Amino acid sequence: MEKSTTKSLLCAAIISILGLSNGVQAQNITSDTYFYGQSPAVYPSPQMPGSGPWEASYAKAVALVAQMTLAEKANITTGHTTPNGCSGVTGSVERLGFPGLCLSDAGNGLRATDFVNAWPSGLHVGASWNRDLSYQRANNMGGEFKAKGVNVALGPVVGPLGRIPEGGRNWEGFSNDPYLCGQLAAETVQGIQDAGVIASVKHFIGNEQETNRNPSTAADGTAIAAVSSNIDDKTLHELYLWPFVDAVQRGAGCVMCSYNRLNNSYACQNSKTLNGVLKTELGFEGWVVSDWYAQHTGLASAEAGLDVVMPNSNYWGIDGVNLTVAVNNGSLAESRVTDMATRVVASWYQMGQDEEFPSADAGMPLSYEVPHTKVNARHPSSKSILLKGALEGHVLVKNINNSLPLKAPQLLSVFGYDAPAPLTSNIGTNKYSLGYESLTDAQAVFGSKQIDFQIASNGTMITGGGSGANAPPYVSAPFDALQERAYADDTALYWDFVSVDPFVDTSSDACLVFINAYAGEGSDRPGTYDSYSDDLVKNVAANCSNTIVTIHNAGIRLVDQWIEHPNVTAVIFAHLPGQDSGRALVQLLYGEQSFSGKLPYTVAKNESDYVVLSPAQPSGVYAQFPQDDFTEGAYIDYRDFDAKNITPRFEFGFGLSYTTFGYSDLSVSSFSNVSTAYYPTNATIVEGGLPSLWDVVASVKATVANTGSVEAAEVAQLYVGIPGGPVKQLRGFEKVTIPVGETVTVEFDLTRRDLSEWSVVDQSWVLQQGAYQIYVGSSSRDLPLTGTLTIGAEKKARRSIAGRRTIS
Repeated sequence: MEKSTTKSLLCAAIISILGLSNGVQAQNITSDTYFYGQSPAVYPSPQMPGSGPWEASYAKAVALVAQMTLAEKANITTGHTTPNGCSGVTGSVERLGFPGLCLSDAGNGLRATDFVNAWPSGLHVGASWNRDLSYQRANNMGGEFKAKGVNVALGPVVGPLGRIPEGGRNWEGFSNDPYLCGQLAAETVQGIQDAGVIASVKHFIGNEQETNRNPSTAADGTAIAAVSSNIDDKTLHELYLWPFVDAVQRGAGCVMCSYNRLNNSYACQNSKTLNGVLKTELGFEGWVVSDWYAQHTGLASAEAGLDVVMPNSNYWGIDGVNLTVAVNNGSLAESRVTDMATRVVASWYQMGQDEEFPSADAGMPLSYEVPHTKVNARHPSSKSILLKGALEGHVLVKNINNSLPLKAPQLLSVFGYDAPAPLTSNIGTNKYSLGYESLTDAQAVFGSKQIDFQIASNGTMITGGGSGANAPPYVSAPFDALQERAYADDTALYWDFVSVDPFVDTSSDACLVFINAYAGEGSDRPGTYDSYSDDLVKNVAANCSNTIVTIHNAGIRLVDQWIEHPNVTAVIFAHLPGQDSGRALVQLLYGEQSFSGKLPYTVAKNESDYVVLSPAQPSGVYAQFPQDDFTEGAYIDYRDFDAKNITPRFEFGFGLSYTTFGYSDLSVSSFSNVSTAYYPTNATIVEGGLPSLWDVVASVKATVANTGSVEAAEVAQLYVGIPGGPVKQLRGFEKVTIPVGETVTVEFDLTRRDLSEWSVVDQSWVLQQGAYQIYVGSSSRDLPLTGTLTIGAEKKARRSIAGRRTIS
């Protein structure tokens, strides 16, 4: 769909169709035929010739698949009953040496197994703003997947992007800014695949809420379809598609299509996005796998570009038998089935998995309650990356009266349910269980006070919940690490993890309060703060003049209920640090390391400040077909705050350090040897689209000085004001460590893509002529350096279409 589908337009149509102007009562829409045509059809599904880095792998795959029967090719496309602990397995062709692929969930690390690490979450990595760290985390994580015999890591997550603050899976992604998200996703893809494991980028596309993500049945038996994300073409390209492009451009071997409908067509049978956008416009060389049970049609999904169904298929049948029937009766071209199988086999060759790849039967046992082989996938070199990852995702947002770092305290008081270690790692349930299960459980732990379920009350939170979580080999909880430090320093500790209004020793040098904000797959958050945790903070602060609050948050968490309390002297957004949580935090609290994280989202003062806060619900005539209209376009998070001049509590990109930094010497230059014509150079499509979109057309430089007394890292940020677009958009960042008194020159390259906007009319990225505003600084609202980049007026030559790869 090229223009927004809004409720106002739909309601107008309904009024006309149902005759509401004549006083006839509106009737619910009961058939999806009403929505036909809102997502344009794009056929046939393109067959990839295999080019560039994929050429050799495709040559091998084409030769191998040519030896397969139709039934064998179809067998590869469907999931099978797993003989092990894999989340899913594809079919195999043993006689030709293709063993099938094991797919398993990612996020914090490999789940449903033992002897693997629990890594910092995507959101935590997003808060680090560190490309190299993103790569190292992914590469080490990928090594664990390979050691366990897992061919496909079901990650990274770039959808949900994080449109709604209450989104249940926002913590699995990196940021709600597409540029930051895309940069870190690209590094993650390369890191995983350099380890020899296929990365499956998910969830494609518009999967921005958990509520009604799947079809359901109402209490009266009425069928309710999955929610439809109604996104116009311009917004799709400039916001939600952006990080997928970065991942594809970096060579992603797999993309997972999502549960939701997009413009009222299920994402796993949406030919516009799968055939038209992903496989044609972006030149995607890999294969598309469904999210688990996300297939809703048979022939239609195959023709729309779906290549593999998980965990099995009622539509394609056992071993894909219905695909063979469709080919034999002329309903489906065999070339489509051949392409499906070829894409899968090509990715297997591309990662070198045809040579001595471990078997998942040993590394991923079906049950841990019976004797099984121990496969320790952890490598000693991972330890430093685990700790560095945990350290850099902590964001210090308040620090008054020199509260931090701590200075040889004699008495520390520790409060809050998030301070101790979790009660269980729950490997038997294949997920990291958090939060209590019922109000009765809550009352047993906390007394009669009701607690909102958005907290994880059974111990410190190192991850969110659902398929992105795994079982840690250990957890360094904040209180455990504090005890170790207290022993070394001869500090006395007082603690109370239970009371909401605890006793406070007024002689405490500092009171550390630990709270969290839980989120998990399958549901969205009921809010962005909870009264129980806020009461705990306020009660401690009322009796302790040096109250330091640490929040382990699986998403945006508002703090205005107590942030201005004079006794709240320091606040840390600790996000989801993984297994080294406490160890990292104590190093930061005591100044062994300086804070260097920055917020990858905006923290508002009020929930009403967000343009979209909560998930869409079935309502009115759409009770059976929930609609979520993305009428705000690209204006989410800081883009919307800027457009409406809303003052946030803490802006996007904000974070304090133990030192100070100064910015100077901005220079902006463009390159005369690179075309700045309105249209990109027409050429053969490669992975990620037209090659010229990655041409560097300008460079921005600035000097950053450490003006304080501590060596530390700073994230210098570049924002660009594109004519006709948001006030500013992130288009560059560099994280640099600077010794005391020294300076570093940071340089940002701006590509044609960075400066372009999507033209719906031309179906192309276009580079406008004129002045682009340049901003450089330490956050989206602390930008001391400003300048202008002028794009010269080259002739605007018309053409029929942006370059397309010729695909049969």
